[in-house]
Amino acid sequence: MTLPPHRTPPEPSWRKPVGMLLMLLYIAVYAMIVGLASGWLTALPTPLMVAAYLVLGVAWLAPLRPLLVWMNTGRWRAGR
Repeated sequence: MTLPPHRTPPEPSWRKPVGMLLMLLYIAVYAMIVGLASGWLTALPTPLMVAAYLVLGVAWLAPLRPLLVWMNTGRWRAGR
């Protein structure tokens, strides 16, 4: 039994596994950098330390957007 052309599943992309490995590598490096900076961060007053950890806890997401776009489209920038 063959599927009609409009129901044929797309070919698997190599970009998704490669992108996942790059994401894991990026997160590991980012975590190491934040871990190395933790000695300096703990010397800050508590409100500044909390603010720094909040910023650092969210800041890792922004650089991943182009990678996610590339994984899904094959281009580094999202189409407008």
